Amino acid sequence: MSSVASLNDTMLALADPTRRAILQMLLKCEARVTDVASPFDISLNSVSKHIRILERAGLVHRRKEGREHILVADRRPLDAAVDWIDGHRS
Repeated sequence: MSSVASLNDTMLALADPTRRAILQMLLKCEARVTDVASPFDISLNSVSKHIRILERAGLVHRRKEGREHILVADRRPLDAAVDWIDGHRS
């Protein structure tokens, strides 16, 4: 994937307040999908869609432990977005 496509995916993922809240939660510690979904007043299916967008951007990775899906944040796409923003400041 090109860096432009990656940046686009990161910006799209960060554009939504629910996704930003999920990412903030996961930047503090890894969590099960059900734990991530619990604070939100939306369906588990809706939270799962938000998580998939974060995964597509590389901001979140998933691993399976038995039946559980554990989510872990990855800061690298954020660093790339910050680098791009810093490089385009006037």
